[in-house]
Amino acid sequence: MAQYGTNIEEDLQLLDIKLKQARLEYEQYFLGNRVRPPNQLRGEVNKMIALWGNMPIQNTGHRFKFNNLRSRFFSFKRHWDETCRKIEEGRYERHIFKANLRERERDEGRKPSQPKRGAAREAGDGQLFDAYVSAREACGQGIKGMTPDKLNGLLQKQEAAIREKTGCDGVRFRVVVEDGKAKLKASPVK
Repeated sequence: MAQYGTNIEEDLQLLDIKLKQARLEYEQYFLGNRVRPPNQLRGEVNKMIALWGNMPIQNTGHRFKFNNLRSRFFSFKRHWDETCRKIEEGRYERHIFKANLRERERDEGRKPSQPKRGAAREAGDGQLFDAYVSAREACGQGIKGMTPDKLNGLLQKQEAAIREKTGCDGVRFRVVVEDGKAKLKASPVK
């Protein structure tokens, strides 16, 4: 492991890089792409913060940058701890949404990996609309005046454009969550 405390400029650059990397790895953990949180990287960042927090920094620019990095780390740390606590208690919104989606699919007698066919026609009776609204709420997006009729009209326009472009028989719509945002994905059906 590298020796910290000898050159503040290099340490601040390294601290900035490690903090960004920790943030990305925690986001991957919260999305389910990592099995465990990046505790080792978080410990390294914490060690660097503690080291430079106990040393006098004479240069005003370096002191400003360090204080900025330290406050960002404490803010991230609070967010990470709260999210981990929610995951442990079973209150994390993304996990609840996925569990509800799996349960709904299980109740309908489908396998979780099978997308629902003809969803554009079902937007009128609210099934696709309800899934879309619950996904957007779980991601903290809101619906901003969207109604089942508006969604159905948009999907019909999109379906017509996709049919014309691909020459398919129908279009299947499904709700997906990518990068923390709920979206509707269209797939042509031959």
